Amino acid sequence: MNYSAFFDQTLTDLKDDGNYRVFADLERHRGDFPKATNRGDKTREVTIWCSNDYLGMGQHPDVIAAMHDALDTVGAGAGGTRNISGTTHHHVVLEHELADLHGKEAALLFTSGYVSNWAALGTLAAKIPDCLVLSDALNHASMIEGIRHSKADRQIWRHNDLDHLEELLAAQPLDRPKLIAFESVYSMDGDIAPIEAICDLAEKYNALTYIDEVHAVGLYGPRGGGIAEREELMHRIDVIEGTLGKAYGVVGGYIAASAALCDFVRSFASGFIFTTALPPAVAAGAAASIKHLKSSQTERDIHQSKVAEVRARLDAAGIPHIDNPSHIIPVMVGDPVKCKYLSDILMAEHGIYIQPINYPTVPKGTERLRITPSPVHSADDIDALIGALEDLWHQCELARIPMAAQ
Repeated sequence: MNYSAFFDQTLTDLKDDGNYRVFADLERHRGDFPKATNRGDKTREVTIWCSNDYLGMGQHPDVIAAMHDALDTVGAGAGGTRNISGTTHHHVVLEHELADLHGKEAALLFTSGYVSNWAALGTLAAKIPDCLVLSDALNHASMIEGIRHSKADRQIWRHNDLDHLEELLAAQPLDRPKLIAFESVYSMDGDIAPIEAICDLAEKYNALTYIDEVHAVGLYGPRGGGIAEREELMHRIDVIEGTLGKAYGVVGGYIAASAALCDFVRSFASGFIFTTALPPAVAAGAAASIKHLKSSQTERDIHQSKVAEVRARLDAAGIPHIDNPSHIIPVMVGDPVKCKYLSDILMAEHGIYIQPINYPTVPKGTERLRITPSPVHSADDIDALIGALEDLWHQCELARIPMAAQ
């Protein structure tokens, strides 16, 4: 086999389909997010409109100061895995903050949100005897991979379809171990799970609940505990999984649960046991971010206001986007080549960075520009965004939504 020819042809096919991904070489400016310098084929100043640093906490003075202090005090790396010299006091403090955030006995840190899902779900489903995992059809790839890795029996229930979930649960013996895995905010369409009803079904059919709150922690609830906190349901969830790399502005993942469950995952999850611990400075920055957002509602209030403003402006311009109750605004294009073209022109001619979201992240025919307003986007930023999208929709003769249909 000619391996190089195979790789080249496969990549060519990907480009022809419009699904080839190009990294944007960005340099963010401390204290000036969402501004950045794009150092690609031509250096240009841009405004980022697709970051998962939803609240701009990656630039917050408290976070940066905490990271500088830890770096100056204890150095750069953790020194190893958590079991072998890698557990530092900063990790212990952060896990206490996370347990407190979610009202749980304990929390366990991982190197990313992907790893926390993969390791926790993979371990629980593999080790609980005869466990059946019931997974929402739109769960994140990290959840799917963890469930597959476990080799446990699994069934997929239609997205947010409670009747289908109950049908699957009712078909099983009541005493069979079952684990319901779902997300709170789904990151591509921005819809939200019916958490209370899922908890009702879990209690009725003797199932554990595992919720991925990565797109909600920091953003919802009186202390940033997520949708489950906002709806006063955290005590009914067995495992809450979250990330430090989105609203908290740093990097890392975690689970929060009972002390026994966290200790169980800590003791058996290969994705935890054999991975070098997060740098202490990262843990310190995350703890500072969590502490700040536990007591400050300002960022969340401004964030929701900016999201509402962008939605209203898109409606007025007739730009099609998915209406949902979250902070994620998917502007629908429906064609991979056009989606990438729009993204390229926004960057090159308007200084606006929005990465195209194409297959396999979303189904073919639902390609989109995923916009994530933040508290630090200015009125001028919003004017520039809407103006650029209006120009491109006219230039490309894309369909608009009449005001009467909105």
